[in-house]
Amino acid sequence: MQDFGKRFFGAAKAATPSALHTAWWMVRITVTVSFAIFLLKYSGILIWISTAIAPLFQFFGLPGDAAFAYISGYFINVYACVAVVSTIDISVRAVTIIGAMTLAAHAIPVESAIQRKTGSSLTMVIAVRTLASFLLGFVLNLILPNRPDFSSTTTTELSQLPFFEIQGEFLPLFFDWFTMISLLMLKMVTIILSLNILHGVLCEFGILKYISNAARPLMNIFGLSKENSFLWIIANIVGLSYGASIMVEEAQKSNLKKRDIDLLNAHIGVSHSNVEDLSIVVTVGAVWWIVLFSRWIMSLIIVWIFRAYFFLKEHKF
Repeated sequence: MQDFGKRFFGAAKAATPSALHTAWWMVRITVTVSFAIFLLKYSGILIWISTAIAPLFQFFGLPGDAAFAYISGYFINVYACVAVVSTIDISVRAVTIIGAMTLAAHAIPVESAIQRKTGSSLTMVIAVRTLASFLLGFVLNLILPNRPDFSSTTTTELSQLPFFEIQGEFLPLFFDWFTMISLLMLKMVTIILSLNILHGVLCEFGILKYISNAARPLMNIFGLSKENSFLWIIANIVGLSYGASIMVEEAQKSNLKKRDIDLLNAHIGVSHSNVEDLSIVVTVGAVWWIVLFSRWIMSLIIVWIFRAYFFLKEHKF
C-alpha cells in the first residue's frame, strides 16, 4: 500500500510541471483570442460579418439569424453559439443542423493552435473542420424532413448595416466578459491539471495499455492507429482545449508518424467533446443522436479519404 501511494504521488508530481506549462500557454492564447472577439462584438463588426454571410446559410436550411450564432461558435466556443440560438425563434430541425455544424467547427483560433502544436498543418486543420462543417449543414438540410422554403424571405441589406456600431457601454460589457473568461480559465486550469495527473497515474500503473487495447476495434473502424486510442478517448470526453497538454505531450514523445497524427486531428477536429458540448446544444433543442452520429460518419469518411490519398501517394499512382 505504501508503494502504491509512493508511485501514485510520484506520477502526479512528475505530471504537474508540463500540465502547468501547457495550462499557461492555453490561458494566454484563449484570453487573447477571446478579448479580440469581444472587441469585434462590442464594435458591431462581428454582427456585420454575420449579416454578410447570412444568405449562404439558406443552403443549410437555416435562417439568416443563425449566421451570427455560427460565427460566434466558430470563433469563440459552443457556449457563445448556444447563447445566440437561445435568443432567436428557431426550429428543432434548424437547431440540430446548427449544432452539428458548430460542434464540427468551433473555437477555431484556439483549438487549431492546439492541433498545430501536436504536429499537423494549421491550414489543413482549419480547412478540414470548416469544410466538414459546411458539408454537414448541406447534407443534413437535404436528408432531414420539412426543409424550409426561403423564397419569400427578406434579408437585411448589407449596405443598410453600419460596419462599425458600438453595441453598448464598454465597462459593463467588459466586466461581463472578464467574469466569464476568469471562470473559464479557472475551470480550464483545473481540468488540464487533473487530466495530466490522471494520465501520469494510468501510465505508471500500466492501465493505459489496457485502455488502448480495448479501444483497438473502434480505432480500426475509424481508420486510426491503435496508439491514438487514449488521445481519442480524451478528445471525445473532454475535448481539445481541456485535453491539450496530454495530446501535445503524447504527440511529441510518441513514435507516431506524422500521417497518424494528421489522421487523428482530422477525426477529432470534426468530432470531439461529445459529452459536455453535445449536452450544451441539446439543452436548446438539438437532437443528440443526429448531431453525434452525423459527425462520427463525417469524420470516418474524411479519415478514409485521407488514408486513400496517403496510399496513392506512397505507391505513386
